[in-house]
Amino acid sequence: MGDFSVVGGGVAGLVVARRLAAAGAAVTVWEASDRLGGTVARHEVGGLALDAGAESFAVRGGAVAALLEELGLDDDIVAPAPRPAWLQPAAGDAVPLPATALLGIPSDPLAPDVVRVVGLAAAERAAEFDARPVDAVPATLGALVRDRFGDDVLDRLVAPVVHGVHSQHPDELPIARAHPALADAVVSAGSLSGAVARLRAAAPPGAAVAGIRGGVNRLVPGLADDLERHGGVIRLGSRVGDLGGLEGTAIVAAPGVAAPAAPGRRIDLVTLVVEQDELDAAPRGTGLLVAAGAPVAARALTHATAKWEWLREAAGRRHVVRLSYDRTPADPVAAARADAEVLLGVRLPVVVDAARVSWIRPDAASVPSGTIMVGETVAGSGLAGIVAHAERTAADLLAR
Repeated sequence: MGDFSVVGGGVAGLVVARRLAAAGAAVTVWEASDRLGGTVARHEVGGLALDAGAESFAVRGGAVAALLEELGLDDDIVAPAPRPAWLQPAAGDAVPLPATALLGIPSDPLAPDVVRVVGLAAAERAAEFDARPVDAVPATLGALVRDRFGDDVLDRLVAPVVHGVHSQHPDELPIARAHPALADAVVSAGSLSGAVARLRAAAPPGAAVAGIRGGVNRLVPGLADDLERHGGVIRLGSRVGDLGGLEGTAIVAAPGVAAPAAPGRRIDLVTLVVEQDELDAAPRGTGLLVAAGAPVAARALTHATAKWEWLREAAGRRHVVRLSYDRTPADPVAAARADAEVLLGVRLPVVVDAARVSWIRPDAASVPSGTIMVGETVAGSGLAGIVAHAERTAADLLAR
């Protein structure tokens, strides 16, 4: 079996490298930085070991759960607390997100919890639009929602949810990345609302996402250790400029190596560890997504100690709150504290500790002819899609 060189030690690179090494291939991972994992990272805030990036994964498809089982981490897979997520509209008080929706797309636009967010006129207009025959399914999620439900449902409900999940506007998100079965479901159901209802009914019961006790970042050392156990080699601090100089088949798992990198989208994540007994009641459930035009700069807030029981136990009487920003505030910690008070509806007089990390989410990239690529630029955001794509890529390479 031939050799492989994997350029990039994020989760995608580690997954494909581990799978190839386990099959007996000679594999070397070249990582330019001094650590593995990419945006799946760990940091310590207020004495707590926390995820500095991704803190959950979609259970759809089962790819991540299957990988964790192989790594011996399946007993530590945890579901979030069964509390609702909330939405901060552009005006007015925060409200719970509609219960029967997919990426914010409601299965019934006239449901009371949808009307509460978008207004009766917009809900009635959405129902009228969606009653029309389906001619063709647009390429992006935004175009689909706008065509079937109208601008108000897109802007007030779907866009905040999609931005919170994918860090981009629905107009920029291909439907296949949003949900691989959505386009076909719209055609077969004859409506967008019917498609959402069918997909939700077909989904397995339980939460749509899961986490790992101790943090999703535990996936990275698990992959690295298993890769090395199978004979794989990891080279940190090793930047690759020329794929032609590598041994064997090159697999690109880092943006900008095989082709010029797009600027990408910067995200700042501010984590606060606070003391506030009023947060014990989780007044905004597991957190909030924020509509454009709302009176805060944050685009989303996660009340992590309300979402994850293992973290609540580790934190004791303290609470962990994470806020994400598209634009870096002049004073990130002060801005996060002020925004959190508005979104949560409580004062935060005691901030025990805080930390800020910045990530660049790469834009989708076209794959140059003859290049093998894995990772977010080709698989989309989210661990479920990234892991599944990397596993498929490894299987295809082994089949050759």
